Amino acid sequence: MVRMPNQTPLPFPEGPTGPGPDDPQRPAAPDAGVEAPSGTAAPASIEAGDGEATGPAGNLASGEAVAADAIAAAADADPDPGAHHPEEGAPPHDPDQPELAMPAPPREPLARPRVGAARRPWWARLLGQLMKPWVSLTIEPEQPGQHDDGRPVCYVLEDYGMSNALILERACFEAGLPSPLQPLPGDPLGRKRAYVALSRRNTGGALAPLSPLNPGPPSAKTHSGSLARLLDAHRDDPALDVQLVPVSIFVGRAPDKTSGWFSVLFSENWALVGRFRRLLAILLNGRNTVVRFAPPVSLRGVIDEGLPPERTVRKLSRVLRTHFRLIRATVIGPDLSTRRLLVDQVLGAASVKEAIAEAARRDGTDLTEAWRKAHRFAYEIAADYSHPVVRSLSLILTPIWNRIYRGVLVHHLERLKEDAPGHEVVYVPCHRSHMDYLLLSYLLYSRGLVPPHIVAGINLNLPVVGTVLRKGGAFFIRRSIRGSALYSAVLSEYVAQLMAGGYSIEYFVEGGRSRTGRLLPPKGGMVSMTVRGYLRQPTRPVLFQPVYVGYEKLMEGNSYLDELSGKPKAKESIWQLLTGIPKVLRSNYGQVVVNFGEPIRLSEVLAERAPEWDGRPVPDEEKPAWLSDTVDALAQQIQVNVNRAADVNPINLLSLALLSTPKHAMGEGDLLAQIALSKTLLAELPYSDRVTVTPHTPQEIVAHGEEIGVLSRIRHPLGDVLEVADDDKAVLLTYFRNNVVHLFTSASWIACCFQHNRRMSRGGVLRLGRSVYPFLQSELFLPWDEDTFVERVSRTIEVFIREGLLEQVSDEDGGILSRNAGQSDEVFRLRAIGHSLQQAFERYYIAISVLAKNGAGTLTASELEGLCQLAAQRLSLLYAPAAPEFFDRTLFRGFIQKLRELKLVWPDANGKLAFDQRLEAWARDAKFILGRELRHSIEKVSPEAVKPAAPAAAEADTGDRPAA
Repeated sequence: MVRMPNQTPLPFPEGPTGPGPDDPQRPAAPDAGVEAPSGTAAPASIEAGDGEATGPAGNLASGEAVAADAIAAAADADPDPGAHHPEEGAPPHDPDQPELAMPAPPREPLARPRVGAARRPWWARLLGQLMKPWVSLTIEPEQPGQHDDGRPVCYVLEDYGMSNALILERACFEAGLPSPLQPLPGDPLGRKRAYVALSRRNTGGALAPLSPLNPGPPSAKTHSGSLARLLDAHRDDPALDVQLVPVSIFVGRAPDKTSGWFSVLFSENWALVGRFRRLLAILLNGRNTVVRFAPPVSLRGVIDEGLPPERTVRKLSRVLRTHFRLIRATVIGPDLSTRRLLVDQVLGAASVKEAIAEAARRDGTDLTEAWRKAHRFAYEIAADYSHPVVRSLSLILTPIWNRIYRGVLVHHLERLKEDAPGHEVVYVPCHRSHMDYLLLSYLLYSRGLVPPHIVAGINLNLPVVGTVLRKGGAFFIRRSIRGSALYSAVLSEYVAQLMAGGYSIEYFVEGGRSRTGRLLPPKGGMVSMTVRGYLRQPTRPVLFQPVYVGYEKLMEGNSYLDELSGKPKAKESIWQLLTGIPKVLRSNYGQVVVNFGEPIRLSEVLAERAPEWDGRPVPDEEKPAWLSDTVDALAQQIQVNVNRAADVNPINLLSLALLSTPKHAMGEGDLLAQIALSKTLLAELPYSDRVTVTPHTPQEIVAHGEEIGVLSRIRHPLGDVLEVADDDKAVLLTYFRNNVVHLFTSASWIACCFQHNRRMSRGGVLRLGRSVYPFLQSELFLPWDEDTFVERVSRTIEVFIREGLLEQVSDEDGGILSRNAGQSDEVFRLRAIGHSLQQAFERYYIAISVLAKNGAGTLTASELEGLCQLAAQRLSLLYAPAAPEFFDRTLFRGFIQKLRELKLVWPDANGKLAFDQRLEAWARDAKFILGRELRHSIEKVSPEAVKPAAPAAAEADTGDRPAA
């Protein structure tokens, strides 16, 4: 069974229910200074000219302060005459544009019938009774009539529709408000009703003339026609003062994890739907209907502003549209129909238009063809998020997780929920398996958070699978975008639009799955796009959320083995997926742990790395000098924080112990003691407060390893022996050892110092540790500076002394440390602890040996990488088999880069690497870590670059040198 903590409901605001149908009431009108209750929507009340709020309502959008700013901006816009843009966002504020005057001081109200004085139309009573069993209302706020001062009221709906009219009429009846189905005094709308709508669900059609709400023929007028008539009536009658009350209706809200699949299919979303779909939505979700009233807007105040009639209508319509969008985003989340909205916004961006024009000029085509190319790119990239598909996937994945995993544990998610509000969240997990993004999205959804939009490689855009992933929030990018300025512009703009829209994003800074279990060097492409997207519009702060995903067994284990042995990566295919499903469902993959690391606030990174940035938007064409270094530092910090959230599971501990022996086997007693020592080091030298360690005892850990097939037990009269079943499993276990090797860095360093030295001074251990730390820090993404690492090494020495692994035999040079002689249990445990870092120091010595053998000014950095890789491969073939990462060219590249950063090597005028005696001194220190025989073997296999003058003679001289 999947073990998870108590679920947290989706963070949608819930409001109390209004007065019931048996207790209608109309609260007395409040004083002019009474504010709208918290959590309600209120119109912006701004006098033209001074921009100061004068009315009691507050703002039209919602109770949230951020909505007020958006409404104020929307009120300043002046779209094209007659344009209808129900999805358009608010433009920047123009201080010279007159503001829309919202409620003016109350005038003498016109007489109007009291609630219940006029009888409702017969069809409304009939249809209302039919709908009553299927609809239950939650009215927000609790007393929506508190701003009613007796003036006539006209309600505004987002969409026309008989169901909306009936729901509104019932909500008004229950809340004690005037009926929307009774005409206003003088019937200025000319429709015998007191409500208008901004858009139609279905304008026309065979059934439209038969509707009791629309007895006339279908009208071609826009949604602003009724508003225009109402405003004209105010111009004709100075005594008329109608209050406009926006009302939002949501049938079903957004789906939660307890909703049935069919209910989710017809839940509230951003799309306009037809009559039949609306009927099904009411039947399935009507009992969860929310009606939200906003405080009123005085139309007399709007007229008094003195704008031309046409402009007044357009401006009021725009404010109302913005209000409904913000309320809808608050209740059901942002509009996730990215292909319907974001593609158009991407193609309409100035940067993309410039890229289209440049592509047309460069390719010699017309703008239409270049635009079509950009359109294809945008549709190839864009996600197509669907609530029903996400809900369906959650229903499908739940039994799958329960079948193949022994549990999915989540840690520190509550901290994310505390940090995330008000931020654009960018999830940056490590990438170990294709299961990573499925697990993370599933866990977020099941715990009440909106799943992120996920960056996926285009290789996963398979038939059927690609569509499902796309509807689950994935958007696909190509592995390389170099050479395609148009594609890069479209992708960058798409990411910027996601950020501006408040969508959470997920991507893997490593660029691909790790085949060795180590974190890969980060690639800054997506990080750079994220930072540029924020700098272009620095309004919503960005929070990077590192996530560690730990497995006990990998689904891709066999394919990783093939790739590490030199076979090319198999291309993903739908057939490969289908044939692999039965095997997956029959397997036991142990437990999965998902840890949320310490978040990184982009604002803090910019304050540290770019203090000269003043917080103003940075245009796309501007390239600040500090941007590249900021992106690199941010990418490195992401990896550091991922490692600081590691989980240590039973397989990690078994791997650390068993792989330290030549035959990957241990007596049961030795194995239990080694596991206990590892847990002691983790407990007494905590790496981070977000690191989690398995609570199981060493005996339980061994039993678990046998259960999932990692260990084999060999019975013996002198004590059972536990071994890794075969060589392939041993190679796979290096993956799980590498997941946590960084947690034991200080312990492994000390153990390595005593592999070939019985005695060493404490000062020598600390001095050598300081010199080697920059290379370990770069390779393992360690969080400390040199001084902190040295202090940690000193604390670790104290633990070793307390555990009997070392003893201090004198006080010279800070204390002379000594290990036991011979092959005692303590020496055996020291060797096991140091083994995980031993091969790292061997790699370092290979690089230095190759440099020294070839001499200064002989090799380029790329040539040195290649020769180091060949030497490591040959060393592994001639002597002992090594872990797959031993000859990983990427690790050699990182070591050489760190040598350059420390100025131990540098490129000369010809691009060849030069060095001086400091590198030779560094090499001499290797004798403290590596044995004489091993150093000699490395020096022997270290190749020289082939000399063009006499390649054959050079080959004869060395015997071990590979051909060029």
